[in-house]
Amino acid sequence: MKHISSTRTKCSVGITAYNEEANIGQLLQAMLDQRLYGVEISEIIVVASGCEDRTVDIVQEYMAKDSRIKLIIQECREGKTSAVNLFLQQAKEDICVLESGDTLPGEDSVEKMVRMFGDPQVGMTGAQKVPVNAPQHIIGYLSHLRLKLEHQLCLEIPRTGELIAFRKVFDHIPPDVAMDEAFVEALIVKRGMQVRYAPEAVVFNMGPETLSDFVRQRRRNFAGHLYLKDKYGYKVSSLENSRVLRITLEEVWSAVRLIYMLAALAGVEALSRLLGAYDYYLKGKKHVVWDMAWTTKKVERPKESASITSSSTERGRSL
Repeated sequence: MKHISSTRTKCSVGITAYNEEANIGQLLQAMLDQRLYGVEISEIIVVASGCEDRTVDIVQEYMAKDSRIKLIIQECREGKTSAVNLFLQQAKEDICVLESGDTLPGEDSVEKMVRMFGDPQVGMTGAQKVPVNAPQHIIGYLSHLRLKLEHQLCLEIPRTGELIAFRKVFDHIPPDVAMDEAFVEALIVKRGMQVRYAPEAVVFNMGPETLSDFVRQRRRNFAGHLYLKDKYGYKVSSLENSRVLRITLEEVWSAVRLIYMLAALAGVEALSRLLGAYDYYLKGKKHVVWDMAWTTKKVERPKESASITSSSTERGRSL
């Protein structure tokens, strides 16, 4: 049974969907199953825009299971910004959570994002994007690498997307804006509030699987960010070219260092095997009584919290 504190923070969840029959059911279930302690989801509003598949039917099935789920149907697809505005019109809470219909939240992502609003200076939070497609082929690897670099950038300058939470201090987003999350950032910053990155709150998404889809996605995003900068004067962190270049070079150096270390390891291992062969074949030495490696004799237990934090950070960096 989920424990909800007496001082819980209520939020409205909005989900934008276009032909999401493959994912909308598990997304709604993931929202219903969120582990909540100091947060309460008071409503889940799905905006189905021009859906031609079973998205609406699936949402209606979940509406019968939980009265918090509501459905807004747009007969024609008018873009995500239009769908977000419909959500904003209906959302009753001061804290709103917005998620794309083709993603999945972590089991406690809503809690970890919304609880940050306990600080009155916080106006918006964003989750860490984690790709679920395999990195074995080149495009999948590029998706993983791009989000890894984006994660490092967000640790310095928050950049939100896919799953965000924000204070409802505005009524709508201009219809000419394509990058809704970035425009929300601009509105929050303009009102003197902070945008925070919540790396422990994750949102799972499927990265592009083909080169054409990868280019299509990056092309539209870059154009949308340039428009936001030129018309509204807001520059997202990914347009900070010097910072992006520095983070990229750090990643390149890490790769070079890994190659150097692998070469060093191979050399030391080859030398060790050569000496071992010398011991066995020429000297007949089997090392029944070990020649001790004295530096291995003292074991200090690492601090548990530091170990967990370190391993968690490395997992985040490897995504």
